[in-house]
Amino acid sequence: MNIALIGYGKMGKAIEQVALQRGHQVTLRIGRQNRDEFSRENLVMADVAIEFTNPESALDNVLHCLDAGVPVICGSTGWNERLYLAKEKCAISNGAFLQTSNFSIGVNIFFEINKRLAELMNDWPEYEVSIEEIHHIAKKDAPSGTAISLAEQVIDNLKRKQYWQLDAPQQDELVPIKAIREEEVPGTHRVHYHSAIDDIEITHTAHSREGFALGAVLAAEFIRHRKGIFTMSDVLAASDR
Repeated sequence: MNIALIGYGKMGKAIEQVALQRGHQVTLRIGRQNRDEFSRENLVMADVAIEFTNPESALDNVLHCLDAGVPVICGSTGWNERLYLAKEKCAISNGAFLQTSNFSIGVNIFFEINKRLAELMNDWPEYEVSIEEIHHIAKKDAPSGTAISLAEQVIDNLKRKQYWQLDAPQQDELVPIKAIREEEVPGTHRVHYHSAIDDIEITHTAHSREGFALGAVLAAEFIRHRKGIFTMSDVLAASDR
């Protein structure tokens, strides 16, 4: 499979390493220094594009790939309010698109545990919930897309919670999120339930970028011959790695 990497920083290079290990080729690498090479002519040489840039450029990059008829998966976070535009474009162009807050297989398992724990807590109103995420200082969006996904899952499954907010005090209907930035932290997420009697906490800690990179390549393999809008749940359900 030929892959176009849109974003060639630390994450893009980690994806390239995993892709090569799995027998794929990288036919296009777009970074800050060669944006002029991000052309339709170069894109169509790829079977799939993998986009990892930033919230400001993600939408334009995805639309450009869909315009070229290239299936695209996107790991950029912080642009959820414009995500519907990419989905509309995908539907109109009969393309293939997958965006996720986190490609890690472990995180997606963590998501399922989070949903179930929130559901169980409906019977135990004495527990208050909060979320904490820790990332490297270069991460631009806060809270992380993964933390937002965790909060939305809690809200969907725990009836007494209605919304989330960054750096907010504990309130009845609120899921507060705390975002911490430290040197060289790939990503840590904690969901914490507190009561006067005890605490319950689930944590996912990434040790490197390899887990995210593997998930991105698995998503590229999944989407290559498909049409439509997909999630990582679709990828994991079909994975035969």
